[in-house]
Amino acid sequence: MAPPLIQLRDIRLTFGGTPLLTGVELSVSPGERVCLIGRNGSGKSTLLKIAAGLVEPDSGTRFVQPGATIRYLPQEPDFGEHETTLAHVEAGLAPGDDRHQARYLLEQLGLTGNENPANLSGGEARRAALARVLAPSPDILLLDEPTNHLDLPTIEWLERELDGRRSALVLISHDRRFLANLSRATAWLDRGKIRQIDRGFAAFEAWRDEVLAEEEREQHKLDRKIVDEEHWLRHGVSGRRKRNVKRLANLHALRAQRRNYRGTAGSANLAASEAEQSGRLVIEAKAVCKAYGARRIVDGFSTRIQRGDRIGIVGPNGAGKTTLVNLLTGGEPPDSGTVRLGANLEMATLDQHRESLDPKSTLAEALTGGRGDHVMVGGKPKHVVGYMKDFLFAQEQRGTPLEVLSGGERGRLMLARALAKPSNLLVLDEPTNDLDLETLDVLEEMLGDYDGTVMLISHDRDFLDRVVTSVIAPEGNGKWIEYAGGYSDMLAQRGADLKREAVKTQAPAEKKDTRADAPTTAPKRRLSFNEKHALETLPKTMETLQAQIAKLQAILDDPDLYARDRKKFDATSAAIAKAHDDLATAEHRWLELEMLREEIEQA
Repeated sequence: MAPPLIQLRDIRLTFGGTPLLTGVELSVSPGERVCLIGRNGSGKSTLLKIAAGLVEPDSGTRFVQPGATIRYLPQEPDFGEHETTLAHVEAGLAPGDDRHQARYLLEQLGLTGNENPANLSGGEARRAALARVLAPSPDILLLDEPTNHLDLPTIEWLERELDGRRSALVLISHDRRFLANLSRATAWLDRGKIRQIDRGFAAFEAWRDEVLAEEEREQHKLDRKIVDEEHWLRHGVSGRRKRNVKRLANLHALRAQRRNYRGTAGSANLAASEAEQSGRLVIEAKAVCKAYGARRIVDGFSTRIQRGDRIGIVGPNGAGKTTLVNLLTGGEPPDSGTVRLGANLEMATLDQHRESLDPKSTLAEALTGGRGDHVMVGGKPKHVVGYMKDFLFAQEQRGTPLEVLSGGERGRLMLARALAKPSNLLVLDEPTNDLDLETLDVLEEMLGDYDGTVMLISHDRDFLDRVVTSVIAPEGNGKWIEYAGGYSDMLAQRGADLKREAVKTQAPAEKKDTRADAPTTAPKRRLSFNEKHALETLPKTMETLQAQIAKLQAILDDPDLYARDRKKFDATSAAIAKAHDDLATAEHRWLELEMLREEIEQA
């Protein structure tokens, strides 16, 4: 096996209180692709900074192969004093690097190179920072949330670009599909230590669940052993003093072991405060148009959204996703066409841009609106500390200024504010940004259990596949089309990826993957929200149809009905025929889904 390009040994770091890193070991060999997984706050970004040489640990060693080049992408890029994005990218090149790569990559990422870094949006800043780390073609790429603020075409371009490079990769990301497509090994940072497997992210969650189940069994054995020893201490002490002292010392050691055990962090307790049920029709749009100057954002779009629908809206940055949502929810009037909102709508919105947050205010003030110690959750008061704990905030963070919160903590705060408001229509703009994988799972379950309607803008392909029932995508020139199913279903129906003119669909010829025959692991197929919902509801539907057929048949069993009431006979005959057809369709669909579920469970 080739010697490692970078190796961290026995890394320890504490920022006061509980140690963040306790004896971490990590090595990366040439061409290796490692995804670094862990809960928000587990120390992933800090560990990546130690690997990049930007943070000094309390103890431990960092070895880098002499001559190896490293480039690090931080979550918050620093543009320094550079006046243009091109100057920023060129400053990252070493003598002998190809200077043309700087402009080439900027163009591939939709930038001209003349942009002032001070005026960049979050997505533009991320693309400029990516160009800077990719341009030198380093031996090791350390990437911290590279897909944050990127649109889907850029994420898919970045996937192809990284897949075609020889650089070793260490990736931190909440994007499951991105990790599954690129990683070949997984390093799980959990409670200060790293566990590693030589399999990509697609195998991680099943492996993690096995590890935690085994850990739980070991803790149960330890608890039973302590109980037995304590029983001996109370009832079984004999006259052999020397043996008793040793056994008592063992009991103290067992208790110390139990005290020092760091259990896994709890899961967020996400629950939307639901208002009274809305009408069956939630939104009806007919031939809606919107333009800004000569540019058409929406041109002749029509849709009908009903209660319980989960609508995903996708597209490149600048395509008009937020404008379309504002038109559909009544936030903006259309230039032409009509939008009709259903009865009894109560809308809650997640403002993912976070402009509404005062960075100087505290966490408690942001949740309570600066009024007292209680949050109004579903119209009822709940103590702010209890509500904070639902979203994995510690009691000590109550007075923490928002400006020092991590990206994941700010994401959870925005969710907490949005979900406190009673609603039957949730409008979520990039709800997955900065959330760890466990919190994403809880958010997905919450949306699955939510009785109202959901509209969400997202660039997370896996999340869309798991949650939405249909996807609205732009086709260019203001045209938007709604596709049934999730993101993968939309691609299958369109027959093409989403594209942005500035992002090319092919990486340059010289970037072809030299490891094309490396084994890849496709992400495991899961039942979509639609499919799970159908499996749960179809048996009741079939039961209702069978009862309806029996009732109609009882009417037709009357031998005098035809002669006495010909119209009723015809109507009942037509109704029973339709009910039989509906029952056959439901049974066929249920059987298909049951077979699919069994295939997935056996895969």
